[in-house]
Order: sequence, then structure tokens, then C-alpha cells
Amino acid sequence: MHDRSALAEIRIDRFVRERLERAVHRDARPLRLEAWEAPGEPVAFEEAAGGAYRPIAVGDRWGRPWGTTWFRVRGEVPGTWRDDDGMLPAGTRAEVVVDLGFRAGQPGFQCEAMVWSTDGRPVRGIAPRNNAVVEAVAADGTVDVFIEGASNPDVGSLFTFDPTPVGDPATAGDEPIYTLRHVDLRLRDLEVAALLADTRALRGLVDQLDAGSPRRAEILIALERMVDAVDPHDVAGTAAAGRAALAPALARPAAASAHTLHAVGHAHIDSAWLWPVRETVRKVARTFSNVLSLMDEDPEFVFAASSAQQYAWIKETYPELFERIRARVAEDRFVPVGGMWVESDTNLPGGEALARQFVAGKGFFMREFGIDSPEVWLPDSFGYTGAFPQIARAAGARWFLTQKISWNETNRMPHHTFRWEGIDGTRLYTHFPPVDTYNSVVSAAELAHAERNFADKGVSGASLLPYGYGDGGGGPTREMTQAIARTGSLEGSPRVVHSTPRGFFETVEAEYPEPEVWVGELYLEFHRGTYTSQLAAKQGNRRSEHLLREAELWAATAAVRTGAEYPAERLARAWETVLLLQFHDILPGSSIAWVYRDAERSYAAVARELEDVIASSLRALAGEGERMLRVNAAPHARDGVAALGGGAVDGAALTMPEPHGDGWVLDNGIVRAVVDGRGLVVSAVDVATGREAVAPGEAAGLLQLHRDTPAQWDAWDVDVTHRSDVTDLDGVERIGVEGEEIVVTRAFGDSRATERISLARGSRVVSFAFDLDWHETQKLLKLVFPVDVHTDSAVSEIQFGHVERPTHTNTSWDAARFETVAQRWIRVAEPDFGISIVNDSTYGHDVTRHGRPGGGTVSVVGLSLLRAALFPDPAQDQGEHSLRVGLAVGADMTETVVEGYRANLPVRLVEGVAVDRIDPIVEVDAPGVVVEAVKLAEDGSGDVVVRLYEALGVRAAARLTAGFAASGIHETDLLERELAPTALVESSVEAERATATLTLRPFQIVTLRFGR
Repeated sequence: MHDRSALAEIRIDRFVRERLERAVHRDARPLRLEAWEAPGEPVAFEEAAGGAYRPIAVGDRWGRPWGTTWFRVRGEVPGTWRDDDGMLPAGTRAEVVVDLGFRAGQPGFQCEAMVWSTDGRPVRGIAPRNNAVVEAVAADGTVDVFIEGASNPDVGSLFTFDPTPVGDPATAGDEPIYTLRHVDLRLRDLEVAALLADTRALRGLVDQLDAGSPRRAEILIALERMVDAVDPHDVAGTAAAGRAALAPALARPAAASAHTLHAVGHAHIDSAWLWPVRETVRKVARTFSNVLSLMDEDPEFVFAASSAQQYAWIKETYPELFERIRARVAEDRFVPVGGMWVESDTNLPGGEALARQFVAGKGFFMREFGIDSPEVWLPDSFGYTGAFPQIARAAGARWFLTQKISWNETNRMPHHTFRWEGIDGTRLYTHFPPVDTYNSVVSAAELAHAERNFADKGVSGASLLPYGYGDGGGGPTREMTQAIARTGSLEGSPRVVHSTPRGFFETVEAEYPEPEVWVGELYLEFHRGTYTSQLAAKQGNRRSEHLLREAELWAATAAVRTGAEYPAERLARAWETVLLLQFHDILPGSSIAWVYRDAERSYAAVARELEDVIASSLRALAGEGERMLRVNAAPHARDGVAALGGGAVDGAALTMPEPHGDGWVLDNGIVRAVVDGRGLVVSAVDVATGREAVAPGEAAGLLQLHRDTPAQWDAWDVDVTHRSDVTDLDGVERIGVEGEEIVVTRAFGDSRATERISLARGSRVVSFAFDLDWHETQKLLKLVFPVDVHTDSAVSEIQFGHVERPTHTNTSWDAARFETVAQRWIRVAEPDFGISIVNDSTYGHDVTRHGRPGGGTVSVVGLSLLRAALFPDPAQDQGEHSLRVGLAVGADMTETVVEGYRANLPVRLVEGVAVDRIDPIVEVDAPGVVVEAVKLAEDGSGDVVVRLYEALGVRAAARLTAGFAASGIHETDLLERELAPTALVESSVEAERATATLTLRPFQIVTLRFGR
């Protein structure tokens, strides 16, 4: 039998479902409809308004996958709704309510629409759970609007991870996928709607209170009294009585000790994911127009949105909407946050790219709105590099917000508010909301969870509540703001107050100025496959970052030396494209196929543009003639060419392989490597010390194939269980020497790998160049190097430095870190000998250890090369790929850094020039102090900006000398704003030759501006 409270809950829930919800609208009348289907991609309003519209009726099918259908909607308020004076009944209003064929599932993952006025003004968006448009009804009661319907297919909102063809327009089909359900004019009863909001607030709270609590009993009695007070046959006429019955329960204030949630309206709009970038532009417009509409209704409502790119889209495509946003920004109600171009991944972009996220993002916000966002806003990125605190602080940020760490599979972060210390010692005040979602709907369950979950009770009493439908957009709804209005101070619930990110951080920082410290990266114990998925995108990013470095360096050098025009706008556009593609669902490889088709074209266009900039800049520097020149954009001298300069042609040749047993030996006097008949490196000796790099009985450069069937998120995850199913790919289809390379071809499954093994003269790097024709399914391809090094840690390059991670599994934190991310290199070493693996494409790595029969351990460095997940792109990584990996034998830390750059910045040969030398634009006398960027200033002044960092993790003194006339040197932040002088940077100008003497802490980033 049910107890009394359970019966009361059943009775109340049925009454809400069958009476209150159905009575919110007193009446509904269908509107007249016509439709026109855009023939291809979305079109502008002007074209759509002139389309050939035809009648369409409720129940008709519409919308091919990814298509656009425009509806013309007309009608008028019926006379029966009006009184004798022509007015609507008191406490009511007319609104258009649209159901395009919405299905169960989250808003933003299915069909959506934008309502337009007949004069071409975007009015507001339509989505499931947010589909009423008051503005569509004119003051005279007429309706005449256009609705731009986007028939986006539901690629996977339920996350069953079933392979689907709809993520690629070439395979998505052409048949209509939605059924028009209704487009009505409805009469909304505001008192009934308010009663429903009252009831939901209290009914939700009942489920969060202890079964025996007096407060729970009080609320249930109040709800039962409401049911008794409301006539089920005249809800509108008795709604006020129902509200009166609930008023005493709603009036009881929150306890003095109640947790306070700072509610910030939000719509985490993925810049691409299960939809293409072009659809994100429309998603942003729909969401932002919704937000503006809600601001008109609720004067307390505040909304925060990140990503300067999304504002830039609105400015370009919806200028009238952008001006409305600008007005609300000035009121501090529409709050641009984060200061980045997009909510980027932070593991995969290089250091300079992360810096430019702020340069581009903050620059846009300052130009357009006159604001400098003080916080970083990255709720959903897949882990956070240990270099980030310094980068953010160098961009002027004070605070950092994330949510994603709550997704950890194994370990729970010990704090929600803390100071995050990066690899250089910089600390950043950080918060991640205990509500454990960035898409809160302000439910009682979420509010109670946030209060219970908050890890810093006793020292802090506040947290942030980001609420609103996100991922696919939509944002806050009036139901959410109504919930906030009722939980501002409600006994049994935490307090909820409207706030801004700044308002929250200033409050909590004043209350809790010295929180606990978390040191190093914020490693996400989840989504480890994102280091590897979609290799082509990762290669496009890596190549673009280095091309941008080259283009800026040579363009700046040409501008300074020859007066050539600096192509600032071209470089800015290229940067903006690359920064967009670093969004945390694009670069990590977790989007649909369409996104990667677009990315491939974008990276190709960036490469063409930058190659043209490089070529024209070098031509301006070197002139026309009969000579050949080698130019080196890397921060270290190589092959006789100065760093950041050019020299005579004298490249390093390869060592000729010599027969050895059933294989060959490569010996250049520095390294002696033996390749056996399987095409595997069975020995790699540092000639100077006689130290063997390859573990006894092992083989380096071995490809391995793993089963890759993660338990949850296909393209996102690599599970540790992949290690249980592995096949060594040591079979040989063909092997031999071609020129100066050992060439090995292997066939496996439906795939083929051709590798070229070589050793350059004067080098300690054994090079492996792979051409891969990949056609596997749910497999992971790794390249492993078992090395004779005993260590319990590995050092991996990250942005502006490196991080040391344990390779043992002593703790649950160590065990969970079984797949890690690195930039250009990873190193394992004993105090007097190390092995480094460098790459030009790879980010995912693992380092394992196993014992040897005679004692000691073997360290196995693995590089994750390719995956073949089925969702969301069933053709992920299929096809041809080329990449390079190098085994640096006996390389110390300085040499490792040098080889990482060498693998990604090859010396460039320029033919038909007039000179045999280009002097470096700047020179540094310390090998561990690395010049990362040389460019002209963002403000167009012509000043030269140089960014450098300490790369070895030690304190360093360095002297930086300008190779051009300069009037002075100033240290700046990332946005090139002058900083107060410090003793760590001393500068002088003698005979117009500017010199800076630097004293750097480990991994410190310094930006210097040379006046001209």
C-alpha cells in the first residue's frame, strides 16, 4: 500500500499534468501556412521572402536532412478572444506557438527555426521547450511573419553511438524527415502559468527533502490545498486561489547557512559538433535573439556568452541583431566572457596558438564593446594544460571557470574553488561549479546537488550556476527564470540569485581569498581518444601553426629590412581560421564528417595563403638572382644556418645503409642503429658513450594494432582495456634499400603501411617516415619504442615548456593517466642518458613499464597514430596518411627541444635569389630560451613583437639582441600592453642596437615590444 505522502505526490503530479499544464493556454487557433524550400544551402532573408510559396498543412512532411524550409505564417486574433473594447482578457496575452515536429531529446539536436519579421528583422528562435513567440503578434492582433526552419537531423542526442550516415550531406539522404505538428495562435493565461511555476518549484523541492522533515510535510499539505482550491473545470478562474494556497510555503525564507548559487544565463553553443560550422552561425543567432527577448520580459535576467568568433558571425551576418546585443552589453546584462576566440581545446593547440586565442578574442571584445573580459570560460574542454595559468594571466585574466573535470571517471577533484598553479608557478583563481553541469535547467534536484556536492563548505558558501539549454544552443527559458524568482530565498533550498561571472568571482574571492592550491595540469580522466581521433585535422593544425610562425617571421623581417607591407589582415584571417578549428569538438576529432570535410578545405586554404606570404616575404628579402638559399624559421641554428635567418645551401645528407646480418646498419659516427630483416630497430647505440637505447630482446619502431571499443563515447574515448588485445605488426610484405633509406611495406587487415627508416649525417635521430593506407574499424594503431631506460616518469612537451608525469600506477590518479598528451616530443631518461621521441603529427602517447627477467625495467614509449571509431563519423581516419617520427638517441633536454622544432619546421630551400645570407631579426645567446613568435604589433604601429620562453625548466639568463634599428624595448602582456618595468628584464639601446637582458624563471613566457 502507498503511504499518505506517496498518494499525495501521485495526486499532485496528475493534477499538474492533466489540469495545470493543459490550462496554460485558454484557446488555440491554427494559422494560415505556406512554405518554400531553399534549393541548397541557407539563403538570405531577401531571397527567401521572394520565394514561390505553396500551401502546407499540419501533418505534412517537410525538410530534407540539413535543408532549410521557409514558412509564411499569417492570421489574426479572433474576435471571440476580445471584450467589447477589443481588448484581450486581463491576465492574458496572445502568442504564436510552433511545433515543427519536435521529438524527445535535447533542444539543439533536431529541427530549429528563426522567426523573421516581414521587413527582414530576426525576431527570436524556436526550439523544443522554447517555442512561444509573443513578438509575432502585432499590436493590432495580426500575425504576419516568416519562419526559417532548419531541418537538422538528430545525429545522436540520445548518445547510443550508433553509426549513422546523416553526418555527411553526401550520404544523409533527400527525403523529408519532420512532420509539421502545429503552428497556432494561442491565448496564454499568465496567472495559470505563474501557478504552474509555483507548483513546480515546491514539488521539486519535496523530492530533495528528507522523508520525515517537517518542511517536506508542510509543502505537501500546501500542494494538496492548492489542488483542492483549483477547480479542474475552471482552472483559469481559480488559479489565484491556488496560488494563495501555496504562498505561505513559498514565503518561508532560506536558512542563514544556505548555500548561494549565482545564476548566470548561459548557452554553451558548440562552434561545431553534431552539426557543421555554417549551422552554428544560425544556432548562435537563434539563441541570442531568444536571450534578447527574455531580457525584455525579465529585467533581472543576465546572460553570459563566450567566443568572440560567435559574436563576429552575428556582426557579419545579422548586423541588426548585433546592434541590439551591443546595447545590452552596455547595460552589463549581455556579458561577453572568456576572452578567447572560441572555447578551444587546450591540450592540442600549440603555445602561441593558445596565446592568440586571447589576442584575437580579447581584441574583438575591446574593439566592439570596450570591455576586457577578466575571466576565462572553458566549461567543456577535455582537460587543461599545465601551461594555461600563465597564458591566461599573461592575457590579463584573473579567474578561470571549467565544468568538465566533474566528468572524471576515477578520481574526484578535492575542491570546487581553488588556486590553480601552472608549470611556471603562476596561480589562477579557479572555480568549477558543483552543480556538475553547464546546462542547468534550475531544477530543485540540481540546486540540491550543488549544495550537497560543494567541496569547500565551511570556508566558502557560494558557487556559480550556469543555466540554459546548451551544446546545440537555445539558452535560458522563461520557465528557468521563473524558477530563479521562486528560489531566491526558499526554506529547504539553496539561495539562487541572478549574477554575472564577474559578480560571482568578486564575491567568492572576497569571501575566500586564499583557497587551496592544485598544481599542474587539470587532466580529464575521460575522452583520452581525442588526442588521436581525426589525424588529418590534427596534422592540419600542426602544419598551420608552424606555417603561421614562418609567415609572421619572414613578413616581419621583410617589413623591417625592406619596407615591404606587412600583411596584417591576411595573417589575422589565417589565424582566425586556425583558432576556430581549435574548438574543443573540432580539433579533438569528435565531430561529424561534414565538419572535417570543411576543416580539410580550410587548412588547405590557410596553407596556400601562408605559403604565398612566405614566398613573397622571402623574395623581398633575397631578391632575384642565380643563387640558392636555405632559410631556417626555427629558434635554433641548424645545418649551418642561423636561427631565424638564412644561409648558403649545404644540407645534411643521409647515411647509406650497410648490410648487416639479415638487415642493415645505419652508422653516422654519432648513432649506430641496426635494422633487422623485419624492418625493426633492434639496436640503437650512442657511439660516444656506447650506451644502448633499445631494450635487450626488444624491437623499436614496432607498429601494434589494438582493439578499440570504448565503453562509452566512441571518438572521444580510449579505454585502458585496449591494452588487453594487441597484435604486433612485424610481418613484412617487402623490404629493401631505396636510395639511402630502408623501405619496409607491411600489410594487415585491409590496410597497408610503408615506412622509410633513415639516419642523417651529423644527427642522433633515427627517422621513421610512414605512409599509411588505413581501412580498419574500431582499431587503434600504435608505434612503440621499448627502450633500455629505468625511470618512473616521462617528460612530455606541452605549450611553452614540459610536464613530468609518473609512469607507474601507485595511486588511482597515476593509474587513470594511462594515455597522455604531448606536443612535439616525449622523453624518458636516467640522470646521464635519455631517449626522446619526436613527431610531426602525433599527440596521444602512453609510457608503460615492465620488468626484465634478470632484473631492472623496460620503458615502452607508445605513440597513438590512428583510430577508427564509428561515431559520430563512421569513416573516421579512413584513407591515406603520412607522418614522421624520430628516435633521438642520447639526446639531452636541450637537444630534445631542438629536435622537436626540427621535426616540424624543416629548413626551406629558396631558389633564384640574389643573396646568400639573411641575418636574423633577433638573436638569443641561451639555447634554452626559445623565440616562439616574431611579428609586427597588432596596433599597426610597425613595432616588432617578440615572444620567447624558457624551455628547459631551469632558471636562465639570456641576452636578446635586435638585428634592426629600435628606439626602445618594453615588456608587454600577450595583448602587447606595456607592463611595469621589473628587474627581470633590462634593456638598452646603443647606436640604435637594442638589447634586452633577461632573467627567467623555469618556463616563463616573456613578450617584448621593440619600438620603431
